Amino acid sequence: MNDGNTCDLCMRSPITTTVHHLVPKQHGGADGPVADLCSACHRQVHALFTNQELAAFYHTVERLRDHPDMYKYLKWVKKQDPEKRITTRKANRRKR
Repeated sequence: MNDGNTCDLCMRSPITTTVHHLVPKQHGGADGPVADLCSACHRQVHALFTNQELAAFYHTVERLRDHPDMYKYLKWVKKQDPEKRITTRKANRRKR
């Protein structure tokens, strides 16, 4: 976690962030590690991954960043004005 004004995924600042439980609360992460995410990145994480996927593997900022779809998204979102609301497109969930 950082100062609360920088997104831990896209690193845009200053920006309002929300707390993202890296392990979803329903999977035992209520008291676990968290990350400060801007609303755009937070929506994208939950559009790309199920809570089960987040709990099983994508439970660190590094693993989230390394996923090819998230990497592509982060490359794009870093260029966006942090003061403008970003409407993310619904991610295509791949069948695993």
